[in-house]
Amino acid sequence: KAKEHGVKISCDLNYRNKLWSKAKAKEVMSELTKYIDVCIANEEDANDVFGIHAANTDVTKGEVNHEGYKEVAKELMDTFGFEKVTITLRESISANRNLWSAMLYDGDDFYFSKKYDLNIVDRVGGGDSFGGGLIHALLEEKDPQSAIEFAVAASALKHSIEGDYNLVSVDEVEKLAGGDGSGRVQR
Repeated sequence: KAKEHGVKISCDLNYRNKLWSKAKAKEVMSELTKYIDVCIANEEDANDVFGIHAANTDVTKGEVNHEGYKEVAKELMDTFGFEKVTITLRESISANRNLWSAMLYDGDDFYFSKKYDLNIVDRVGGGDSFGGGLIHALLEEKDPQSAIEFAVAASALKHSIEGDYNLVSVDEVEKLAGGDGSGRVQR
């Protein structure tokens, strides 16, 4: 129904092995792809769900190859006809310290966000806050670079908050996305 009414549809591949097998995920997600305009994935989802792997990348060692993810995004778009593909890029230094960034591909260009060095309070909700930030930025008709910066900043802030919810304002996200990472109290 959303597609019939011209509503843009996003989907986070978000594979969870406790939810279903890779084969079942591929079966279900392959059917859903015909409705998706904006595909959201992380460094493992495209591989786990569709067998599309980034070359020269080892997520267990925190090694991210930007060129490999360009190919993943392009293959996802070429295969399924998405309008946009975003991939979050987590580089694990330790369980509670990660480097966090993302890329957006719009079919013409690749946009990489700045990289945040995170001391993690809680990872739960980090992906959802990225997706929510991306949706907000796209609805606000931000240009692709600004959209990916906003989404990553929203998620980076969420990593500093305990619990499932991202309790930050649009203004706080805009400040971080714009380069104010001072952590100073805003009055």
